[in-house]
Amino acid sequence: MIVAAGRPYRCYVLRLLPAEEVRSTLERFCSDQGFEAAAIISAVGSVDNATIRFGGRSEGTVVSGDLEICGLSGTLSKHGMHLHLTVADRDGQVTGGHLVQARVRTTLELVLQEIGGVRMPRRPDALTGHNELCPEELEP
Repeated sequence: MIVAAGRPYRCYVLRLLPAEEVRSTLERFCSDQGFEAAAIISAVGSVDNATIRFGGRSEGTVVSGDLEICGLSGTLSKHGMHLHLTVADRDGQVTGGHLVQARVRTTLELVLQEIGGVRMPRRPDALTGHNELCPEELEP
């Protein structure tokens, strides 16, 4: 286990507008804010197109239609992000996994919590073969 202790810092309330791409918008916001560490604490809204990668697969699956966001969670920083999205279609069928990309349908209301005293770089991990979170405490 790798652990780094931080403290709650600033909260940001965002609203993404129709047709905005979720992942790239969040990447740009994190970079502009210079986030070392943050997490999504609330997300509600809808998307009309999402590419989600399921566990154990290397390629994403496109899900289209009027999709309600049931969950969006993850870690964010200027060093990279790891986001998971769960959506329900018009019949209530739920799909979820790693967020590759998604386009806002009507709105996406987000609350982000910045975490002070921690840096969240991602580095190659020999065990998983992926860039994984390697949290580090920052000097006060």
